[in-house]
Amino acid sequence: MKNLMKGVFAASAIAVAAPVLAQDIVVVAHGQANDAFWSVVKNGVEEAARDSGVNVQYRSPETFDMVAMSQLIDAAVNQEPDGLVVSIPDADALAPSIQRAVAAGIPVISINAGADVSKSLGALLHVGQDEFDAGKIAGAKLADMGGKNAICVNQEVGNVSLDQRCKGFGEGFGGSYTVLPTTNDPSEIQSKVAAALSSDESIDTVMALGASTAGEPSVAAALASGRKVNVASFDLSANFLQSVVDGDAAFAIDQQQFLQGYLATNFLALHAKYGLMPGGNVPSGPNLITAEKAAQVIDLSAKGIR
Repeated sequence: MKNLMKGVFAASAIAVAAPVLAQDIVVVAHGQANDAFWSVVKNGVEEAARDSGVNVQYRSPETFDMVAMSQLIDAAVNQEPDGLVVSIPDADALAPSIQRAVAAGIPVISINAGADVSKSLGALLHVGQDEFDAGKIAGAKLADMGGKNAICVNQEVGNVSLDQRCKGFGEGFGGSYTVLPTTNDPSEIQSKVAAALSSDESIDTVMALGASTAGEPSVAAALASGRKVNVASFDLSANFLQSVVDGDAAFAIDQQQFLQGYLATNFLALHAKYGLMPGGNVPSGPNLITAEKAAQVIDLSAKGIR
C-alpha cells in the first residue's frame, strides 16, 4: 500500500510540475507610431491575449516602411511562434516573408490590409473589410448628399489598401475626384486640404482615409473655408465623431479594428490549443457611422475600443 501511495503522489507531483505552456503569438502590423487607429488594434490584441491566456508580442515599424516590416516578419519567423498575425499593405514587398512563415509551418492570419491577396500568400483567413467596396459605399453616399467634385486625401502613399479606398470612392461617387497625396502629419494635411479648397471653389466633398490623421484636419480646413463642404472619413476618432454629431462632418466608416486584433489573436490561440479555425474570411466592416449613431460610440472611441 505504501508503494502504491508513493506512486500516486509521484504521478501527482509530475502533473503539477508540468503545466500546459502558454502559446506564443506574434503580431506584425504596418501602422505608424503616431496613428491612433493602430493603438485600438493593439488594444484588441492585448485583450484577446488576456482572455485566451497566450503570450503575444506586438510589433510595427516607426514609419510606413515595408523593408522594416518584412524584417520584423522574418524575425518573428525565426522565433517559431505558434501563430503569426500580419497586415499586408504591399503584397509585393511582404510576400517573401509571409510565405517563409507559411513554409515554416507557422499558422498565419492577415488583418486590416490584404483581403485580396491573403489566401494566395498562404494565410488561413483575413479579418477586415473589402477596401474597394467600402470606398464605393462611401462615394455613393456622398454623391447622394449632392457631391459633384471631390478630393480623396491619402495620408499613407504606397499603402495599396488606401489606393483601393480612393478607387472605390471614385467609382461610387461618379463625379469628378482627385487624389491628394500627403504625409500623415495633420498640420500638413490641413494645409494641403485648405490650399485645394482655396484653389478650386467647385470642390464640395472631401474623402479622408483616416479619421485622426486626415479626417480631423480636413474638417478644420473645410470649416475655415467658410463654405459648405461634406467631409467623410474612414475609421473613427472621438473628435471626428463629435464633428459628425455637430454636423461639421458627414459620416465615418468603421471597420472595427479592435475586432481585427482581437479575433485574429483569439483564432490563433484556439488553433494552437484545439486545432480550431473559422472556414473563411471574417468581415469586420464597413459600418457607416452617421450622426444618429456617432454619439453612441464617442465614449468607446475615446477609450480605444471603437
